[in-house]
Amino acid sequence: MATERLVVIGGDAAGMSAASQARRLKGRDALEIVAFERGHFTSYSACGIPYWVGGDVEERDDLIARTPEEHRERDIDLRMRTEVSELDVAGQRVKALDRESGKTYWTGFDKLVIATGARPVRPALPGMDAAGVHGVQTLDDGQALLDSLDALRSGEGPRRAVVVGAGYIGVEMAEAMLKRGFEVTVLNRGEQPMATLDADMGRLVHDAMDGLGITTVNGAAVTKILTGRDGRVTEVVTEAGTYPADVVVLGIGVEPETALARAAGLPVGPHRGLLTDLSMRVVGHENIWAGGDCVEVLDLVAGRTRHIALGTHANKHGQVIGSNVGGGYGTFPGVVGTAVSKVCDLEIARTGLREKDARAVGLRYVTATIESTGRAGYYP
Repeated sequence: MATERLVVIGGDAAGMSAASQARRLKGRDALEIVAFERGHFTSYSACGIPYWVGGDVEERDDLIARTPEEHRERDIDLRMRTEVSELDVAGQRVKALDRESGKTYWTGFDKLVIATGARPVRPALPGMDAAGVHGVQTLDDGQALLDSLDALRSGEGPRRAVVVGAGYIGVEMAEAMLKRGFEVTVLNRGEQPMATLDADMGRLVHDAMDGLGITTVNGAAVTKILTGRDGRVTEVVTEAGTYPADVVVLGIGVEPETALARAAGLPVGPHRGLLTDLSMRVVGHENIWAGGDCVEVLDLVAGRTRHIALGTHANKHGQVIGSNVGGGYGTFPGVVGTAVSKVCDLEIARTGLREKDARAVGLRYVTATIESTGRAGYYP
């Protein structure tokens, strides 16, 4: 028997990076690793889902870095379609539900990693749970959306997609739906797309979307979704008007999936993400770590915690956690807020603070607009 047991909740980037790194440092005689994943897939790129939906990535499996079988070959007891429904911190155990058989059971731990990720924001508005309304966070979500699109393919008349929200996912999904042959309308409650940019930069994104034939409506907060007799979405209603829809994609953003941790009394920050120290250990809990989209991280520029759902951060969190669980040493000092996306040929990147972020933390700033080339002059 192993001398210790590590339990990992969540089988994507942070969780399986932590499990894999811990296994590299400790063999199975020293550390038993049990991981729970409620979905059908592990170690995949959620950021690539819009490109899979749009056809740029041909196969779903192209987004998967490591399968459950590959993890098991490395002596990780990975239990798929199994959801942790309760966390007993004092008793050092978790309650798991096998979603296939309906069986529940308790598993004890010496060390615990919480990597439950994030969930799409789904406002509590009428019709949000209707057929044809899709969030896009997991491969299961992406598959459900593609299945919905395939069902519409045989229908007659125009195919209309409404994307609610104009952040990274919203803009990328709008382009993907356009490539699928849909008339696309993006409903954005802000003044410009990409609220993570300053408004003048957001206008450039808006212009690029218009150039593609995407209709972007700003200042359009959704109030409800209407359905037909079959229960499927037909229209999206906003304060600015009503828009017909055969399918709706939610690109409003995500929030930390921390309900399990909060129910167990673990500390969360102002953005409802778990709070950790530099070693990614949950504050006040010696044998519990957390990483990925379910945590808040320190913004090194603003000096405040933020919730940033990015796979690059999640993998780094996992490496740090696995090193510490496995007897090594690692820290994750924080982020500067870097992200990259595109709208067709328009490449979009940001880092540091927006103007309103600087004002919020009391920093003086100057602005400058620089026009330059994007590549060396000799490059075609």
